[in-house]
Amino acid sequence: MSHKVTLIPGDGIGPEVTQATVRILEATGVKFEWESFQVGADAFEKHGEYIPKDALESIERTCVALKGPVTTPVGGGFSSINVALRQKFELYANFRPIRNLPHIPTRYPDVDLIIVRENTESLYSGLEHEVVPGVVESLKIITEKASTRIARFAFEYARKNQRKKIHAIHKANIMKLSDGLFLRCCRGVAEEYPEITYGEHIVDNTCMQLVMNPYQYDMLVMENLYGDIISDLCAAFVGGLGFVPSANLGDHCAIFEAVHGSAPDIAGKNLANPTALLRSGLLMLRHLGEFDASLQIRNALEKVYRHPEKLTKDIGGQAGTSEFADGVIEEMDKAKATPAAVH
Repeated sequence: MSHKVTLIPGDGIGPEVTQATVRILEATGVKFEWESFQVGADAFEKHGEYIPKDALESIERTCVALKGPVTTPVGGGFSSINVALRQKFELYANFRPIRNLPHIPTRYPDVDLIIVRENTESLYSGLEHEVVPGVVESLKIITEKASTRIARFAFEYARKNQRKKIHAIHKANIMKLSDGLFLRCCRGVAEEYPEITYGEHIVDNTCMQLVMNPYQYDMLVMENLYGDIISDLCAAFVGGLGFVPSANLGDHCAIFEAVHGSAPDIAGKNLANPTALLRSGLLMLRHLGEFDASLQIRNALEKVYRHPEKLTKDIGGQAGTSEFADGVIEEMDKAKATPAAVH
């Protein structure tokens, strides 16, 4: 069986980490048919569109995309490609697992958190305007439909994957109507899953509690802006954004992406670490039902991380992007020669 996947290499270091990830994914033996497209500023120069129509049609057709980092201008320029794709394909759930890798020095070993972020509304709806010169208004949109949907996604995942506890993160003490609606929806869904412990924490206190003791949490579900901030905060527990995967999931489509920046200062120098996009690729493999291939790469990746000389320079190694990929593939080949070692 061959999987058709839309490939968006991105810009900056995107093409390099994407190429490395694709090589590793193909080394599993899983067959892919890649449909590759540029988005962002480069696409606009060539096609007059930031997201070419052909790319959107490809995602509609394949229902699965793997996406490298894309530069988003700050304070001006074109709107976020990421947000546009999430809204276009109703990718309402951002799923971010936070787990340590070997050799990465952190304050917190053995972290195992799941962040579930509502992905389509709140302040990220982008509804803002200038009321009068010097006064800008941004609208925060919270709906019963989206809040119930993301809560159910979180509880269904917890039930299927033996997670025991979910906290809803909010600021309902101040935003009593909007975040109050979000909490009411979460509470209603929680009643249908009595085997899962349900709690609620205010967002600012959650940040403090996470820094003090991340082990008190299992899964966290929240609206869009809080999810953006807290998922990045939690990435610090395992080394930073260069090590965490991300999936944007809807009922019909899924986009798996690196959440770190495009790092134009090191683009084209074979220095970038492809780990984040590779781990997103593992989520993609599981989404496609290729569980053995996902496990194959995960085991090989962890073995590479136990050999500092095989790592990229950002974490003290000597390997370049392509050499890092070579190292993962080499470990996969070793495991295939001795199948018992894989499991």
